[in-house]
Amino acid sequence: MSRHSLPPAPTSGAWREGDPPAFREFANLGAQRLENGAVLPSVTLAYETWGTLDEASSNAVLILHALTGDAHVCGEAAPGQPTPGWWEKIVGPGRIIDTERYFVVAANVLGGCQGSTGPASLAPDDAPWGSRFPVVSTRDQVRAEARLADLLGIDSWSLVVGASLGGHRAIEWAVTYPQRVERLVIVASGAQTTAEQAAWTHTQIRAIQLDPAWRGGDYYAGPGPRAGLALARQIAHTTYRSPSELDERFGRIPQNDEDPLHGGRLAVESYLDYHGEKIVRRFDAGSYVALCRSMLSHDVGRDRGGVVEALKSVTARTLAVAVDSDRLFYPEQVWQMASGISGAFYREIHSDHGHDGFLIESDQLTALLDEFLNERIPSRASSFT
Repeated sequence: MSRHSLPPAPTSGAWREGDPPAFREFANLGAQRLENGAVLPSVTLAYETWGTLDEASSNAVLILHALTGDAHVCGEAAPGQPTPGWWEKIVGPGRIIDTERYFVVAANVLGGCQGSTGPASLAPDDAPWGSRFPVVSTRDQVRAEARLADLLGIDSWSLVVGASLGGHRAIEWAVTYPQRVERLVIVASGAQTTAEQAAWTHTQIRAIQLDPAWRGGDYYAGPGPRAGLALARQIAHTTYRSPSELDERFGRIPQNDEDPLHGGRLAVESYLDYHGEKIVRRFDAGSYVALCRSMLSHDVGRDRGGVVEALKSVTARTLAVAVDSDRLFYPEQVWQMASGISGAFYREIHSDHGHDGFLIESDQLTALLDEFLNERIPSRASSFT
């Protein structure tokens, strides 16, 4: 992967008003008071839908994306939508989450950068929020999504599915609005950010903040903290993959004819450089920091007597899925969450790919979802399986 394989990066990869909307729809939700007391005077969520809501409004499914995901769960790339659907083998016509059967909704998260209100969005003074954008919590994000559901006429979800950072919102949905979630699937996620996850998240935030172009978050006139965002993604991507996979794929192999003894790179360095270069073309550094801060504060037990007490309020039929090689959300954390939810089922995906197994091992995940959605699970697992 060449250092010069991509054209110059933009100041921000955020979708901006005036860009082609692609497949987005926009919900204007008005003002929202946040958990920390700050107020966003106007909240917009960009979202996409597939399928048709039935007369009883009983077939609605909510899909919640990960850190740098967006509302485009399935479908092609298009002007204004730089990437194809990120879960097309799971969601779509004839897939396990069948858009010919369900009314599927996915929203770009509050604080995101693909049409929802975030740091790159215009504040009331018509300048980007930038450093003025308040800290939003997982709970704030879910409350905004609940208002979107109200607008769409959805009193309860037949199914809520979230993976990774989206799993944070999925479990928060089930705790905050138990009467609105009938079935719940959480993949490679947890009920509370661990100290290790917070440590990884902190280093990514600092990578961006230490870029001189960060300018405290007010960089939208350019050039933007592209190097810092790229480094943050490299740190994150390392946690998304397993040590065994990286060693098997790259080992000690140099990148093409580059010689590490003369300042050249190993192939694994080039791999991380490539992913760092990609993220600056489709994401916003301010949103990356904002969503990392959401992860730092994530705790379903806050002001609810702790995680154990909070999980007791979940009434949804629940499936919790871990990836056995995940070193970001360890299987033990997923198991602990499942064990705290009455009647929950725990399953594992076997993968050499680490955390990203939830995106890669679509056949295994499809089988687990089929088992769960069609009620073929005989009993709750009581140990790792």
